[in-house]
Amino acid sequence: MRRSPSFLAGAASAAAVLALALPAPALADSGDGGFTIKDPRITESSGLAASHLHPGIYWTHNDSDDGPYLYAVDSRTGETVATITMKGVGAPRDVEAISLGPDGDLYVGDIGDNLGGKWSYVWIYKLPEPKVLKNQTIRATQYVVKYADGPRNAEALMVHPKTGRVYIADKNEDGGHLYEGPARLSTSGTNIFRSVATIDLWVTDGAFSPDGKQLAVRGYFGGIAYAWNDGKPKRQGRLNVPLQGQGESITYTADGSKLMYGSEGKDSPVQPGSAPGGSDSKSPSDGGGSSADGGGGGGMSSGAKVGALAVAAVLAVFFGMKRLLRKS
Repeated sequence: MRRSPSFLAGAASAAAVLALALPAPALADSGDGGFTIKDPRITESSGLAASHLHPGIYWTHNDSDDGPYLYAVDSRTGETVATITMKGVGAPRDVEAISLGPDGDLYVGDIGDNLGGKWSYVWIYKLPEPKVLKNQTIRATQYVVKYADGPRNAEALMVHPKTGRVYIADKNEDGGHLYEGPARLSTSGTNIFRSVATIDLWVTDGAFSPDGKQLAVRGYFGGIAYAWNDGKPKRQGRLNVPLQGQGESITYTADGSKLMYGSEGKDSPVQPGSAPGGSDSKSPSDGGGSSADGGGGGGMSSGAKVGALAVAAVLAVFFGMKRLLRKS
């Protein structure tokens, strides 16, 4: 997501300096153990989806001003192995999310709205996941989306892996809502998404587990695990989200054993974390402890924890200033 107010640049710069002072995460570049996106074109990775057809491949995209492109990144090397150009969709405005459905199709959410209501409608694009990984152009289907309670900014789009129903979580600093789309998206008219649950988080992305029993959502400073509960999400606890420069994405690994967390920026890291119900997971907890303590790979040193708290403090001031200025 792009943040335009120039008078907040100082706070953002301070946060960046503090972040650079932290020890770099140990990324093994070995698939689901974590990797770094090396493609110099990918500087604003805002969505992440584990491939159903190609083991170790993750789909991602930039958000604003990049064009109708999707990138297949090999998690073993961090290199882009295919670039997909979507045709038949016009000019994307703010692509913020990507998800895979049970039909084998990729669903791309052009759902960002940095002004929180500038656009009366947004778009979802759907295209088949390619069987062969090579640079190619694929025709996508475009769907018009509106919310029953008016325009809003959103960065999380999730397709349920059993029903194929599409859900969107809006992005609200005070907590938002989960919106449910129609049973089947239609190209012949507007698809109305209706609020079905509250989400107590400033959501930047979300993902369903491969079995459809869990919903995970993340924000900049943490995440929440929900039991899907037949479409009536029941909060289970907090996710152990790694501290990242601008945490924008989350997906389950293809086997559902881990969560993978991505961030915007050049050479951005994708870091693993335990998944609710996964083979290496611990139960989510609403108890003590910081969500910045990690997603796999052990705890932080005392110095790193101090640095992490400093980063969190500066970012909190940054976002707090933005919130107050917007409300004033």
